[in-house]
Amino acid sequence: MSRQAIHSPQAPAAIGTYSQAIRAGGAVYLSGQLPLDPATGQLVDGDMRVHVRQVFANLAAVAAAAGTALDSAVKVTVFLTDLTHFSIVNEVMAEFFTQPYPARAAIGVASLPRGAAVEADAILVP
Repeated sequence: MSRQAIHSPQAPAAIGTYSQAIRAGGAVYLSGQLPLDPATGQLVDGDMRVHVRQVFANLAAVAAAAGTALDSAVKVTVFLTDLTHFSIVNEVMAEFFTQPYPARAAIGVASLPRGAAVEADAILVP
């Protein structure tokens, strides 16, 4: 199976040994995105809603670089350091996805890179 790396300058650069996304076997696998400002690589300022919105904006930018959009997502995984923010995730996801919504998992974690409170990844099938 051939693999193709996807990169978008409209999303934060990878901060490790990974690609922003990989196209393989007709699917696009988006790496986890933090609420980082693509221009500075730093966490965005603002409340949890701003952070969740930035995460999905970053995912959308990588999806666009792959020639698709978040509406082609079949699976989204959201990682939260505080599951009480789950309702905010639901509100913000409605801004980025239309029905039928993708399958989703929400996982409570002790910590995330860079001290972020939220991270999400996705699998797209354009």
